[in-house]
Amino acid sequence: MNIDYKVGEVKLSYKPKFKNQQKVTCSEDAYRYMLSTYKKGTICYKEYFKVLFLNQANHILGYTLISEGGITETCADVRLIMQAALLTNSVALILVHNHPSGNLKPSRQDMEITKQVRDAAQLMRIKVLDHIILTDTEYYSFADEGLL
Repeated sequence: MNIDYKVGEVKLSYKPKFKNQQKVTCSEDAYRYMLSTYKKGTICYKEYFKVLFLNQANHILGYTLISEGGITETCADVRLIMQAALLTNSVALILVHNHPSGNLKPSRQDMEITKQVRDAAQLMRIKVLDHIILTDTEYYSFADEGLL
């Protein structure tokens, strides 16, 4: 019996940019950096879930958009988050999403995804330093509130 075990080819790439690396020393640094990644007028329109990737010295390696949702929610896949963290050789990450309503209070789903990512990352010795909920004028930090 001749069985063909061919699978689709997967190409993954990460091209680091090491010029003028910014360092994250507190939640406000992460907030300011990530706020700049939103196009004008989109932060109050719908939810975007992004992840900020850091090296051992907390220098920013980059960020990625994990999911784009509707007015009240977006679905973030833990596997996509961990895949990106591994591809960037990150040792730490910060979860970030916006609440178009302007309400900074974390939802039950926000708490759940934070725990799921933290548990998955822990297996790979990657730290989840924070989960930031942001608006165009302010933010909520899970780390600052003792929720990590």
